[in-house]
Amino acid sequence: MLRSAAALLIDDFAAFEFGVLCEVFGVDRGEEGVPLVDFRVVGEAAGQPVRMSGSGLRVIPELGLSALDDVDLVGVPAYTIRDEYPPAVLDALRRAHARGATLLSVCSGAFALGAAGLLDGVACTTHWRYADLFTARFPGAVLDPDVLFVDSGSIITSAGTAAGIDACLHLVRREVGSAAATVIARRMVVPPQRDGGQRQFVDLPVPDCQAESLSPILTWMVANLAEEHPVSALARRAAMSDRTFARRFVAETGTTPHKWLTAQRVLHARRLLEDTDLVVDEIARRCGFSSGALLRHHFQKQVGVPPANYRKTFATKP
Repeated sequence: MLRSAAALLIDDFAAFEFGVLCEVFGVDRGEEGVPLVDFRVVGEAAGQPVRMSGSGLRVIPELGLSALDDVDLVGVPAYTIRDEYPPAVLDALRRAHARGATLLSVCSGAFALGAAGLLDGVACTTHWRYADLFTARFPGAVLDPDVLFVDSGSIITSAGTAAGIDACLHLVRREVGSAAATVIARRMVVPPQRDGGQRQFVDLPVPDCQAESLSPILTWMVANLAEEHPVSALARRAAMSDRTFARRFVAETGTTPHKWLTAQRVLHARRLLEDTDLVVDEIARRCGFSSGALLRHHFQKQVGVPPANYRKTFATKP
């Protein structure tokens, strides 16, 4: 259970990645049924200003490293990569890990975990642009530079920027439940469930859910977008009644089967418009829309422009 969390700041921390930790774990959403987390902002020394990267702004943490001694989660935002990290900070990370706390890094925050010696033999990731440097510094780490995040149990590492949101929501699902993760995602206006195993540039999110969930069904639906998917058939595949399936689907994805499937089909259409010269009617067929007109309707509604305009702007082929 996630009862307490801390964001650990050192000089030249990244504002967005710090903000992700604050938004997911530091906002009181008790009125919406999300358990309150004791959230702490921690620096090497209480009351000592910490510089934000690239802005000249400073944050003054009220708490020092001793505040990490009993938290369930230590969040490590991105820091400017350096040759050496503060020894006291690395010691605090090692102590937190040794007593069983979960450590979660965002983007280049993985370098701090590596410097603490916590990633030897551990599956992990970081931003793709730092992959070569990371491997050179920490050859014992099992780096996968293509995925959004990696959950290795007590250590979760994520790729750049928005992938940190995915990792944080994954942790909420793991420790608190899908309903809480969905509430937070809705408030942040982000997809509630993207699989950590997605490549960092993939546009088709396959939800990551717990055991006894709908993850296999959702994965199958994405792999078979051209087929019809009535709720009754999906419920049979999931070995559930129609009503139970519909209720579980909304709980885990935050939307109805029809809306979720339509969104996946539009995402796939975007990819085909970008990467192929297929005509709209053929794209509609491959994505599971009955006609080009229906594709245009849903595409305009979700993306805001017609497919032809989208292709002119984003097509990768001449």
